[in-house]
Amino acid sequence: MTTRTKAVVAGVAVGLLLMPLIGFWMSLLVVLGVPAVAYLALDPAQRRRLRRISRKELR
Repeated sequence: MTTRTKAVVAGVAVGLLLMPLIGFWMSLLVVLGVPAVAYLALDPAQRRRLRRISRKELR
């Protein structure tokens, strides 16, 4: 199983676990918001590097 597949499976699992506890829209906000906040937490040099390299090099 690739790293990307593991991340997708973990995201789906988190979404399914949160849905009954906090509702669909809040769980969707968490699943989409956490990666966005993590990206925004990077400094500008790290963001440039992340955009510059291809997805294949991220593995």
